[in-house]
Amino acid sequence: MFIGTFEHSIDDKGRLAVPARFRSELADGMFVTRGIDRCLMLLTSEHWQRLVDGMSSLPMLQNDARRLQRHFFSGAAPLQPDRLGRVVIPQFLREYAQLSSDVVVVGVMNRIEIWDRQSWSAERDEVESLSQELAEHLSSNNLL
Repeated sequence: MFIGTFEHSIDDKGRLAVPARFRSELADGMFVTRGIDRCLMLLTSEHWQRLVDGMSSLPMLQNDARRLQRHFFSGAAPLQPDRLGRVVIPQFLREYAQLSSDVVVVGVMNRIEIWDRQSWSAERDEVESLSQELAEHLSSNNLL
């Protein structure tokens, strides 16, 4: 499980150091793709396959399904860390997530999200201000 928040930077070659805490879970491979909220998602090979399986079960004749499949798969790339645990984030994905040199790497259960530092700050502030409403809205799911 991925948890925690880490401030990192992307160098001029597009390399990002994966937090050391996450590296062992990613040892069998990883994929990066567009996230939903203008961030990037980094998934283990296992969770990538779950996404593939789930998306392949969507009805191809439904426009929303095709669009969501395009969103995730046209922007996907397998990543291979170097000996220092760095991965190269493709330029088009850095542009999508509006990543500057300062990024935040966030563990979110079965995925890692990569955010531009300013975008993450705004997202975090909004979630923190809405936490009570979100909890009440989702309370029917018996999370706690």
